[in-house]
Amino acid sequence: MELKKQKLALSQSLIKSVVFNNVDVSYRIKGKKKISLWVSLILRKELKSIGLISYNLCSDEFLLNINKTYLKHGTYTDIITFDLSDAEYISGDIYISIDRVKENAFLLAVPFQEELLRVIGHGILHLCGYNDKTINEKRIMRKKENHYLSLLV
Repeated sequence: MELKKQKLALSQSLIKSVVFNNVDVSYRIKGKKKISLWVSLILRKELKSIGLISYNLCSDEFLLNINKTYLKHGTYTDIITFDLSDAEYISGDIYISIDRVKENAFLLAVPFQEELLRVIGHGILHLCGYNDKTINEKRIMRKKENHYLSLLV
């Protein structure tokens, strides 16, 4: 019985380590608990310890402003990840444009929820040290995304 209580406490602490915020959109994440556990699973599989992961859902315009202000890029993007990790824990602020995810889902002919989950996982992979600047890095990132998405089914 005590082990079961410890597992429940661990599960609840992991869930509290992943938060979802709405910045300027009204979209509500479906299955927050399941997604939070999935994020913690990705980190465990990558041999990382979870700190605080904050997902901030926003509009194209909001994320474009962040992109211009902090990264000096004048283009729309679906995600920007700010790494706040320390030597012990993976932490970060992840901004996701719901507008861009919707458009990408349409263009790729995939369900919105699938594309959103891919972007959520993509942000975690960035916090784990993966990049997507080169063709090879993009290939590795996509392979990791596909692998971790398959664990959700």
